[in-house]
Amino acid sequence: MNDASCQIYLISPLDVTGEFPNRLSRALDAGMGLATAFQFRVKDHDQHEAARLAEPLQAICAERNVAFVVNDDVALAKRLGADGVHLGQSDGDPREAREILGREAQIGVTCHASKHFAMEAGEAGADYVAFGAFYPSQTKASEHRPEPEILEWWSNLFELPCVAIGGITPQNCRPLVDAGADFLAVSGSIWGGDEVEAINAFRKTLESKG
Repeated sequence: MNDASCQIYLISPLDVTGEFPNRLSRALDAGMGLATAFQFRVKDHDQHEAARLAEPLQAICAERNVAFVVNDDVALAKRLGADGVHLGQSDGDPREAREILGREAQIGVTCHASKHFAMEAGEAGADYVAFGAFYPSQTKASEHRPEPEILEWWSNLFELPCVAIGGITPQNCRPLVDAGADFLAVSGSIWGGDEVEAINAFRKTLESKG
């Protein structure tokens, strides 16, 4: 999950039923070469139901060579043979996740606004670190509000990719890109309207010179 240019890391809405698989297909097709990872994030489902919801979405990602990452749940990631797992600060140790999921798994860690958490994650073998929320988000509440400078600090010192998350839109993402974000994690700005238009708006911003 690393490239010289900033890419889009799609995060699912909590409701992935109904028309959502088709919406995901449209978003990934519009974002070919730009949207390179997708995080499956649902709550309040047992593992069997979560796996049932995940499987068609995982297939859509696999067809397009998009990394399929499970939020929080190492056991579900193992069950699905997912490409990786994203861990919050209370969701387990990256070392343990690595033992369970294997060397090839992509393991990401939420680090909020903490340089210390990020360095710990890197030392524990994480494949990427995520900072945020940079802007107010309707998807997930957060009291942490880092400045873009944390992305610049990280990218200047470490080779591990960094992900910016939280309330990111095509209109406000440029400072995060300029600061060194490798990925923009986006959810509400994609699924809250026309997903193809939103992806195209992000592409236009990311391909501009700022």
